[in-house]
Amino acid sequence: QVHLVESGGGLVQAGDSLRLSCAASGLTFSSWNMAWFRQAPGKGRTSVADITWSGGSTYHADSVKGRFTISRDNAKNTVYLQMNSLEPEDTAVYYCAAQITGTKTYPYWGQGTQVTVSS
Repeated sequence: QVHLVESGGGLVQAGDSLRLSCAASGLTFSSWNMAWFRQAPGKGRTSVADITWSGGSTYHADSVKGRFTISRDNAKNTVYLQMNSLEPEDTAVYYCAAQITGTKTYPYWGQGTQVTVSS
């Protein structure tokens, strides 16, 4: 059974940093592209960043480019999201997801971790 477990969320002030982690089990982690999404209150879920199975290619949404960085450690079956210069607009529940390589299909999701940024 596949499990994705996020951690590292919390309440911070604008300008602070957080690092989210997503620990995966039950799948061959190094074979999966991974992604971070977020869902703000009253809004739909949006893509934040993704990373290929090898870590050789990444994507960051324009809204977080230059502030957030996705990375992974295949030896630890973990994907990270380093979030710097946080803004109140970053307040959301953050989810990690496993992506079938070459598709936009995400069959596995974590339960989410809350990030709240106060002004």
